[in-house]
Amino acid sequence: MSENAKVNVKGNDYDFPLLEGTEQEVAIAIKKLRGSTSGVITLDPGFKNTGSCKSEITFLNGEEGVLRYRGYDIEELANKANFLEVAYLVIFGELPTKAELVKFEKEVNDKSFVNEEMKKIVDGFPRSAHPMGILSSMTSALTAFYPTPLDISSDEAIYKAVVRSLGKFPVLGAWAMRKRNGWPLGYTDSKMNYIENLLKLLFERPSETFEPNQKVVRALNKLLILHIDHEQNCSTSTVRLIGSSHAGLHASISGGVSALWGPLHGGANQAVLEMLEAIQKDGGDVEKYIAKAKDKNDPFRLMGFGHRVYKNFDPRARIIKSSADEVLAELGVDDPLLDIAMKLEKAALNDEYFKARKLYPNVDFYSGIIYRAMGIPVEMFTVMFAIGRLPGWIAQWVEMRKNNEPIGRPRQLYVGKTQRDFVSIEKR
Repeated sequence: MSENAKVNVKGNDYDFPLLEGTEQEVAIAIKKLRGSTSGVITLDPGFKNTGSCKSEITFLNGEEGVLRYRGYDIEELANKANFLEVAYLVIFGELPTKAELVKFEKEVNDKSFVNEEMKKIVDGFPRSAHPMGILSSMTSALTAFYPTPLDISSDEAIYKAVVRSLGKFPVLGAWAMRKRNGWPLGYTDSKMNYIENLLKLLFERPSETFEPNQKVVRALNKLLILHIDHEQNCSTSTVRLIGSSHAGLHASISGGVSALWGPLHGGANQAVLEMLEAIQKDGGDVEKYIAKAKDKNDPFRLMGFGHRVYKNFDPRARIIKSSADEVLAELGVDDPLLDIAMKLEKAALNDEYFKARKLYPNVDFYSGIIYRAMGIPVEMFTVMFAIGRLPGWIAQWVEMRKNNEPIGRPRQLYVGKTQRDFVSIEKR
């Protein structure tokens, strides 16, 4: 694209190039704005209109409800591939061959062993500690066991770091839950696949042989694939920003975990269950809360409905809805909270108020339902999100470093006091 965007600042015209992405997205390249205008900046709270990088990983069109990883539609990947297969695609750029996938799966499992000294760190947390706090701390602690900086110019070094991170991260996540429950800390089984091992890590009891339910395995595989990446969201941008200082991979991922913890980001599926619990405690009257959600003067809002990016049905929700129905039917869960959730879903999908505003159930709504049905405690929901998002964080970090992007340094518009003279303490 050869056109320029013209900007007039205090009577002076400036030209800035327009760039076009492969999906016809257009960006105004303002890299030289501050220098050419003697200090003028753009002000964009939350960076809602600001592109911080060029990326080849994920394409998202919220208006059309489109999500693709490396050019592949999310629906095809969720229905036809396994989690590590899609992780390989997102991180390395292409789907693996059969031989590459077998090798990748084996090496990820081989690297799942966590140094026994890490258990001492887990022991140092009180049982009341939130699993996300434990996961963030333990991910950062991995830097102590792997202190050598990652050579970003070496494909072999990157590959080793990838399999190590993918192998150990779910172990740390499961340990966070088991610590809270007072259960012994376990390891993976070489005869199980990645998703089966995750369930084993979470639920295995010392006196029982763990046998994963394959319908649950399929649903969890889909759910984690749907969470792998979502463009430049809060936690992904955090990982890239930390990594832009050339901080290590584990330190950067630890920051991503902390960013994901917030209720406006990865904590949204936990907020869904907390909302359902509040409705139940108030008598379980779904119609009452539907009316409250419609009342513009009522502060109540339905959690898990609508999305900041998608102005249509969340494509991830459309895919996972059938899995939610399948898991509930398979497990035969008798849970009043899930009954309330299904009534809310029916109301939102059929009520003209919600349909007109496109307030459809999103992926957080269905993921919360699935995790609840599986027996995963609500405080672990965001940990499960983090396990799914890990390949995306790795891919984004590697891309940022390989592109040799500059250290992140946002500007600000200062609105504080102008220069003042110091007043001695006796005169204050």
